[in-house]
Amino acid sequence: MKTSIDIPEEELEEALRHTRARTKREAVVTALTDFNRRRRLAKVVESFGTFEHFLTHEELSRLREEG
Repeated sequence: MKTSIDIPEEELEEALRHTRARTKREAVVTALTDFNRRRRLAKVVESFGTFEHFLTHEELSRLREEG
């Protein structure tokens, strides 16, 4: 979809550096994709709540050794 928007030049230049994109379009698409992925992950985390009985590092290591 073609859309014309005014993006602050400093923000776009920074997005180009962080994403290592070769074009402005690639930088914007990469940034939007990452933003949407992070939002989806945040919703998943909210739905799980807290992990009261999560394995400690030692317990996980012991299970790996036994398995």
